[in-house]
Amino acid sequence: YLTSLSPPPNVLFSALGTTRLQAGSFEAQRAIDYDLNLALARAAKQSGVRIYVLISSGGVSKTSPFPYSKMKASLEEAVKELNFPYTVIVKPGLLIGSREDSRPPEAVLRGIAKGLGAISKGWLVDWWAIDADIVGKAAVSAGMQCVEGKRKEGVWEVSQSDIIRLGKTDWKVGQ
Repeated sequence: YLTSLSPPPNVLFSALGTTRLQAGSFEAQRAIDYDLNLALARAAKQSGVRIYVLISSGGVSKTSPFPYSKMKASLEEAVKELNFPYTVIVKPGLLIGSREDSRPPEAVLRGIAKGLGAISKGWLVDWWAIDADIVGKAAVSAGMQCVEGKRKEGVWEVSQSDIIRLGKTDWKVGQ
């Protein structure tokens, strides 16, 4: 469908993902989090997208003992290999904020993060957890910096501290 758009989009944002619980198995999760994401990236490349912004996850590694971490790291590598003029990989920590689905272990951590954030104005939390809205703002800000030529072409891995700066500190209303 991307190839039918005229003019083709300049930027594509992907925050596509699910959980193993929602998908029913790790294989089904991988079909969405890896296979579908990579198919989307390939379609974007084919249609002339210049800036690809992928929301991934912090601390991922291809050598991790955790399948989720390996999968995310493999996706990042596969997207980099597509050689978009600009590849932006946003790597947040634990996403906090409201959720429609029930994730008891994450709910406990989100509660701790919210409490620590409230008593410390964020400095006890910002290095490991972040509100999904801030991640979204950071992704948009990073993509816009590429559109405006404020970044050199290549891969930009947006770390947790960059996310805070782009999505919270430097974010302007109406940007």
